[in-house]
Amino acid sequence: MSILAVNAGSSSLKFALYPVHAHTVSEAEMTGVIEGLEPAGQPRITWCMQGQTKVCATVQVAAGTEAFDAALVTLKQLLATQFAHVTLQAVAHRVVHGGALYQAAVRVTPEVLTQLATLNSLAPLHQPHNLAGVRAFTESFPQVAQVACFDTAFHRSLSPLETTFAIDRQLTASGVRRFGFHGLSYQFVSQVLQDVSPRSTGRTLMAHLGNGASVCATTDHQSRATTMGFSALDGLMMGSRSGALDPGVLLYLMEQGWGHDAIQKLLYKQSGLLGVSGESADMRTLRVSGSPTAQLAIDLFTHRVVREVGALTACVGGLDVLAFTGGIGEHDTVLRQQVCEALHYLGVSIDAARNQAAVGDAVRAIHAEGSNIEVWVVPTDEGRVAAQQALALV
Repeated sequence: MSILAVNAGSSSLKFALYPVHAHTVSEAEMTGVIEGLEPAGQPRITWCMQGQTKVCATVQVAAGTEAFDAALVTLKQLLATQFAHVTLQAVAHRVVHGGALYQAAVRVTPEVLTQLATLNSLAPLHQPHNLAGVRAFTESFPQVAQVACFDTAFHRSLSPLETTFAIDRQLTASGVRRFGFHGLSYQFVSQVLQDVSPRSTGRTLMAHLGNGASVCATTDHQSRATTMGFSALDGLMMGSRSGALDPGVLLYLMEQGWGHDAIQKLLYKQSGLLGVSGESADMRTLRVSGSPTAQLAIDLFTHRVVREVGALTACVGGLDVLAFTGGIGEHDTVLRQQVCEALHYLGVSIDAARNQAAVGDAVRAIHAEGSNIEVWVVPTDEGRVAAQQALALV
């Protein structure tokens, strides 16, 4: 028995196959991604079996066929040829927003899909595509349980002080509140820290830094404060998203004639690293650019991380463990060095050699001997958490 974990986006489909042994989910025996699913894209699949070389191939899209449907056919063929011995117990879907109604994984029904679709406007880059993926897999794998696993669920332990906006209480009662995101990633990192760091039971900050970025503070491995809120826009500056922004800016733009669609495009697709640099949403591209605007974007991203880490440290009364994850957090050694140097006043000190070496797939401690704060790099595995949740449900 195995569980297939998937993350359907606007232009890609990430997948991983997790074997089930003795009622627990083991490390993925296959991971991959099908990219180029956007209109006029060139779909291609990249996958690898555990410990083996990646395999890349073009996805054939027949005339009159949607690219995502062709991707599903390719994935089914891959499973049939490489894993004919496997029986799928469930497909676990990453769904960004569960709202107030869904605070744990749920088996998908038409009613569930209808309710989740009401949250599309709160995560327009993710939610509609997540749900489209659920529908497509339901049709393609009709005999297999489809399970929605929510990025918001990890933050169900947030207190009213963290979830309440200072607005008319009737709006709060109607559901306008802070939720928090990246929960599947934070749950995985928290599980890893439980195994490697006894101190992580205390005041721990996890920084998920990538195209989407946030920070979460925990005690007893429970979410106590986080930077993202009602939508996936709040908090840190991101690849193409603005992060926290004075709402007066939006009022000003509306006065200048900006409509909903233009503002949404600005906040989600034309801001962040891309907006500030005018070049790219990819930190790797900006690192080699050398332009003043690219450097400004990098410096601003770093500053915002330091600022939010300081704020969340105050929320939990100090800091015992700091963990970096996500594409930037796992691979950008310069950013980790600069963030930790800026946090030296808290007692953070990292070992430069350990930091430089921590760029692979392994969990690594990068704090210096004698540091008051432990610092870890933890490669995340959201799919494994989704698979665990699906297994517990079905």
